[in-house]
Amino acid sequence: MTASSTGLEVLALALLPAILWGFTPIFDKRGMAAGGGSVQASLVVVVVDSSLYWLAIAVLYGRAAFSGLTLETVAVFAVAGIVGTALGRITIFVGVDKVGASLNSAILSTRPLFATLIALVWLGEPLGPVTGVGIVVLVAGLALLTVSRGGDLSGWEPRELWWPIAAAATFAVANVTRRYGMLETPLSALEAVALNETAGLVALVAYVVATGGRDVFERPRASYRYFAGSGLLTTVAMLSLMAALGLEGGRIALVDPLVATAPFFTLLFAAVLLRDVERVTKGVVAGAALIVVGAVLITV
Repeated sequence: MTASSTGLEVLALALLPAILWGFTPIFDKRGMAAGGGSVQASLVVVVVDSSLYWLAIAVLYGRAAFSGLTLETVAVFAVAGIVGTALGRITIFVGVDKVGASLNSAILSTRPLFATLIALVWLGEPLGPVTGVGIVVLVAGLALLTVSRGGDLSGWEPRELWWPIAAAATFAVANVTRRYGMLETPLSALEAVALNETAGLVALVAYVVATGGRDVFERPRASYRYFAGSGLLTTVAMLSLMAALGLEGGRIALVDPLVATAPFFTLLFAAVLLRDVERVTKGVVAGAALIVVGAVLITV
């Protein structure tokens, strides 16, 4: 495979999660509006995608699956799963519920700021000279979103924006960890993402058991359908992301900004499909644009 064809493959694999994760907030918002909860939603999504991953592994690899698996590899993807899949998913669902799908998705695009700084320290990936400009633009986008009067129709407080910011930070840590794991292991993207999601599932189940939260599952049936749909889209998106990170040209500084374009797709979908529960204002569009531009500048 030539370098140019590899580059195009990375672009395609990184843009697919952007489109799918641009649409999943629509399911998430509908599920939360139907009476769903953040932990319930996280569990449903992870149960759906991890089940499909393990089924695919059984069909495609059989007993040959996970050959060369080491304890270090398990530990790396376990950390990524606990941080990104368990903690990250909970915060993202709370964010969707509090501020709306469009705002939540836009703020998640600050992830490259965290991811690039972590990658600099951990993986030695370089920072470009325009990083400072990117940070200023990104912060300006966040400020614009704060006064945009968009998002959830019931309103929200500025402090609630910390939920999607926290989600962005956790996903950044998880993505850098996954990148490290994909570089250091012979596992396929499918095997790696199965370990990642299974670790997240174990962490979520442990949390429910430890807190005695049986009422987590006492939610309207309609919410389960929406979250299951979100899980199906996430299944494909996660596999595509892991495949992109596993390619030779799949640097964090390239993959993360492409995935971070998801808000543009969310804005489009929300403007058409969520008009009864949230508003997409010009301020939201402009703020999302600044955040994505800032994120790209940070990782140039």
